[in-house]
Parts: sequence; C-alpha cells; structure tokens
Amino acid sequence: MLKTFLAAAAALAVAPALNAAPTLADHADKAAAGDTLAWDFVEGITTEVGPRQAGTEAEVRGRAWAMKWLKANGFAKVAEESFMMDTWVPGDTMQALVGAPYQQPLMLVPLGNSAATPDDGLTAPVVRFASYADLEAAPAGSLMGKIAFIDHAMRPTQDGSGYGFAGPARWTGPGLAASKGAVATVIRSIGTETERTPHTGGTAFPAGVAATPAAALSNPDADNLARIIARAGREPVTLWLKLNPRRLGQTESGNVVGEITGRDPSLPPVLLACHLDSWWNGTGAFDDGAGCGIIAAAARRVAESGRPLRTIRLLFAGAEETGLWGSKAYAAAHKGEPVFAGLESDFGADRVWRIESNFTVSDPELYRKLAQGVARFGVAPAKDVATGGADLNWVREQNGALIDLQQDGTRYFDLHHTNNDTLDKIDKVQLRQNVAVWTAVAGILANHPEPIKRTP
Repeated sequence: MLKTFLAAAAALAVAPALNAAPTLADHADKAAAGDTLAWDFVEGITTEVGPRQAGTEAEVRGRAWAMKWLKANGFAKVAEESFMMDTWVPGDTMQALVGAPYQQPLMLVPLGNSAATPDDGLTAPVVRFASYADLEAAPAGSLMGKIAFIDHAMRPTQDGSGYGFAGPARWTGPGLAASKGAVATVIRSIGTETERTPHTGGTAFPAGVAATPAAALSNPDADNLARIIARAGREPVTLWLKLNPRRLGQTESGNVVGEITGRDPSLPPVLLACHLDSWWNGTGAFDDGAGCGIIAAAARRVAESGRPLRTIRLLFAGAEETGLWGSKAYAAAHKGEPVFAGLESDFGADRVWRIESNFTVSDPELYRKLAQGVARFGVAPAKDVATGGADLNWVREQNGALIDLQQDGTRYFDLHHTNNDTLDKIDKVQLRQNVAVWTAVAGILANHPEPIKRTP
C-alpha cells in the first residue's frame, strides 16, 4: 500500500501545468515522494546527542542542537523557555538474581522515581500477581517484607490500546504494592516484543507512601520468573535486587519553540508538538526524535507553498517522560494566550492510518476538508473523539480544538522505552508518509480563516 501511494504522489507531483505555482497539495505529495528533512532531524539528534534524559546535561545538549537545527532551517523566533523540575536519574547498577536453588540473573531496568536498594542489595521472598486486579485484591499488609511481581502481559494493537490495559502495572503498581507493605516491586515490562530488552518508564507513589525500589523485567525474564515460582510450588522464591537510582533535586529543563510566522500574527496559532527528551537507555529515535522531525518538516513544507494565514508554532517539549514537566510549564507560561488548534506527534514513525478530531460533529465541514486532504495517503476518517497528545495541556486547558493523527502502533511497544529505540528502526518510507499527512493537515488549519466551531 505504501508503494502505491508513493507512486501516486510522484505522479501528482508532476501533474500541475508548468507555469502553475505549487499548491499545498503539491508540497504534501512532494513530501510523500522524497522528504528528507524529518530524517535529517532524527538522524542528527540521535547521532550527535543520543539519549536525552530529562533534567540532565544530555538534555541541555539536545535543546542546543535542536535550536541550532531550527535556525538553520529557517524557523523564526527560535527560543528556549526554561523551567525547573525535580530530577531523577537511574544510576549505573541494575541487577537481579533469583535465590537458590534456581539461582540465575534476570535482566531489568529501574522505573522512573524508583528508590534505591541498600548498597549491598535487597533480598526478600517474591509474590507473583497474574494481573493488576489481583494486586488490588490483596489484603492490606499482606506484602509486608515481600517483593511484589506484577506479571501483567501486554499485546500489540494497531491503535496502541493495549497500553491502557497494561500500563497501570507500571504507572501505579509499585505504589499500590508499597501501600500493602511490599519492600520492592518488579513488573513484567509494558512492552510487546520477546527480546531480552526491559522497558523503563515512570511510576508514582501515592501521598503518604514512601518510594520503594521498582524495576521492570524483560518479557523473557518475566516468563522465567513465573515458571520458577510455579515450579517451586509452596516453597518461597527469593529475589535479590541491587539498584542505585538517585534524586538530584531541582534542576533546569526547558522547552524549545520556533515558528513559521503567519500573514496575520494576531490570529491564534496552530500548535504542532512533540517532546525532545528521552529515557537514558535508548537514543530517542522513535520516542520522540521522529515526532519532532515530522512536525518541523511539515511546517517547512507548508511555508514552501506560501506564507500561511496563521502562525504555525512548534513546541519541542522538555521533560515529558518523567512527568509532563514541559507541557505543564508551557501551559502556565502562556496561560491566557489563545490557540487555534493543537496536534502532537509522539507515537513513533510508522504510517498514519486514521484522523480524529474533537470537532468532527461541531464543525463537520472543516473535519471533512481535513479528511479529504489526507485520504490519498491512506488515512481513514473516524468518529473517535481526539484527546490530544501528552504535551498539549495548553490546548486542553482552554477547551481548544484537537486533532489526533493516529499512527500504526503495531510495533511501537516493541521499542518503547528500551535500548532498542534507535535510528535503524525507522522506516524512511513511512516517515515520509507522516510528513505528507502532517503537511496537508497543518496547511489546511493554518489557512483556515474562521474559528473552529466547538461544542461548549
């Protein structure tokens, strides 16, 4: 299907009369056939900067690199908007060992906000919970002195909905286990591949519950631990953990912004968002270097078709992974400023297959125009209501218009938050399709003169 739309796009690109000025559609087709700007961004930042853990010197270098790139590619008002954040770093010790008679190491990584173990490690009996619901049902105090193992498996889906099912095991599982007395928690990684690559990600502990060591096992190691526990029967299985994450206190992070200035800057802008930070264990190619490359390339393509009516503003959010710090800071800093519409690219680099909005019913003509503009790239309309990406707090807080360009997530959670999030996983053809779709949508929005009709 991708080859089909590329062939069609190439044909369309040469279709206008020789003297005709290229249209927005022409530039979208050109992006589908041969865009290299998004690849240039993600190749550059993953090669020259690499991992960009929030609040660290690596994230500082990432912001400097992104600002230089935006200026070199013609963006206006490129700036860094700094904010302070509580900073957690993973440390350099990540070890687990099953006790005798099944003594063998397990592959794991700490979860964001995990506490450290004692310097010589922590040993305790491990209790398996087949699901998050089973952990919820455990009596208060039943995990005193034990390590909870949440064995809550995830399955791949095109729309990524499996994340909503499996995610609580990481998001709140360690805090729930700690509230029942657990001295530590290990979870099956929230991921869909079968490689020995554990997935990190943030976790949170409720008020009044002290943080405990928390880590994610790779899927094969979670399988192995489950087998060991089943084989042991009534005999306890112990687990030794050694983790040394730490908190640095308040450090500086920041958002990077830039824009294509519209013909009428008094009109509310279109906001295109991504996040610039990544976890420490990958180079942040899929999550979310590609997203930043996609939105920047699309904005440039729109500008090439003629100066848009509205300003297109880019938000490269900082410190998304560890708590949406950048999104919150941007919303606070720009409170009271109107926005026309917001959309975010933060789901990898595979093809866009569906377009959603939160004004499909209230402004059907605009939604129809958007859907028609991307149909030739294999993107289907939908009745689902867009909720917007994680870094669109500014738009949500003013009940603004949101568009979700849903990417194929079938393999996204094979790579998400792992050391396999690297440049080689990006398919250039699918990356170009993203830029084409984003060019069409951003261009239509940026040249739409009327306010979007929204249901109060």
